[in-house]
Amino acid sequence: MIANELRRRWKAGLLLAGMLCTSCSRAPSFDILGSFFPAWLLCFASGLLLTVSARWVLLRVGVALALPTLTYPSLAAVFTFGLWLGLFR
Repeated sequence: MIANELRRRWKAGLLLAGMLCTSCSRAPSFDILGSFFPAWLLCFASGLLLTVSARWVLLRVGVALALPTLTYPSLAAVFTFGLWLGLFR
């Protein structure tokens, strides 16, 4: 009796999880020279360019970073996610 109830709840949970994992109606993409690029790829490339420019500014100002191997990937992620949220929310 308890095993049947657990099995029924497990199946209902899987059905609910499947319904929550559905995708959106269309993916945001850009037509560049006849080829569709996903929007996240353009945000990632822009985030990398902003990170390189932030590195240049930090070097010009003379800011010494304690952990540059952690700082620059984090800056790239912040710029990428910020662009994504700002442009495609």
